Amino acid sequence: MTAPASPDTPPSLLPPGPRLSVPLLATGAAAFFMMGVLQASYGPAFPYLQERYGVDTAGVGLIASAHFLGSALAPPLAGFALARVSVRRVVVASAVVLIAGMFVLMAAPVWAVAVAGALVGGLGLGGVSAALNSAYASVGTRAVNLVNAVFGVGSILSPLLVVMLAPRNLALPFLVVAALCGLTLLMARRFGVPALRPPALPQATGGRSGVQAALFAGVIACYVGLEVGFGAWAGRHLDSLNYAHAALFVSGYWGGLTLGRVLAGLFGARVRPGVLVLVSAALAAVCALMAATVPALAGAAYVLAGLSLGPVFGSTLAWMTQSLPARFIPFLLVAGSVGGIVAPALMGTLSARAGLGSVPVTLLVMAAALCALTLLTSRVTHPR
Repeated sequence: MTAPASPDTPPSLLPPGPRLSVPLLATGAAAFFMMGVLQASYGPAFPYLQERYGVDTAGVGLIASAHFLGSALAPPLAGFALARVSVRRVVVASAVVLIAGMFVLMAAPVWAVAVAGALVGGLGLGGVSAALNSAYASVGTRAVNLVNAVFGVGSILSPLLVVMLAPRNLALPFLVVAALCGLTLLMARRFGVPALRPPALPQATGGRSGVQAALFAGVIACYVGLEVGFGAWAGRHLDSLNYAHAALFVSGYWGGLTLGRVLAGLFGARVRPGVLVLVSAALAAVCALMAATVPALAGAAYVLAGLSLGPVFGSTLAWMTQSLPARFIPFLLVAGSVGGIVAPALMGTLSARAGLGSVPVTLLVMAAALCALTLLTSRVTHPR
């Protein structure tokens, strides 16, 4: 049995436990599905936003940028809040902010107000994500990978939702997000959310704690850069190889990423998180090497890369909570945002100078760097 997820129980009083009840897992699934739907909604909604507000192609992307800015600003705030209040209070407050942002966006009479609504919604999403990733990671590899896999399902279904509803009324997709967020609030009230659990291993102190946190931040930044790099540039590389259906392989990559998280959720608890991250990074490096050296297999290599990378994010978060407080996780998410910003831009610069053949080579170097960081982190976090 797991410890009760009382909203006011201090994390230090909760014993560690390897299992999570189905209702608590359902709360996370509802929240992460909602976040996946919202995060993937803006791109497919661009044409409808342009039609409603009269913005040009260059300007419409501002609404997605505002959303991601909000989601990047929120985790540090959530991290500080988690040191003082319960997970449930942070989730409820963030969900209310998210719903408010969606209603501002739905009712916005002018473009500037719509962008402001997306920023507020992003703040809410970032807070929910930071709090729940911290909570589920402290439970273990299985829980955090499963809820992040549901995020992927929401992202996959979101474009279909927008295409079905936006032509009728642009507000409808965002109304669905608000409704899903309301469902998350109801489930959090009915079933609760996991409380932060203390580290299972002896907790690092002083400078050693700072070194460990910096290394985990480096692992997450490198991983997110790799994930986004594959997703953003695989299609361009396949186009340069004259693949007829490059977009299908990119979709396969994201599908593989989601499946990898599901498999890690089902079976990952049998493997130490550090080992799982290292093996996943090594397999991603092999896939990048295959894409670089065997053009005929490049498409399949990118799909397999998604499957390989699937376990890394959640498993790294669970790994960190073994030796550091789970409330540090929001700050790791900020590091991930930095990786997601830097890597695609760097790959674009290299592609412009050296050609699109540099894409898999750059991904190979990044995967090798992830392996090296993982090995170093394993050494520093190993109990002495």
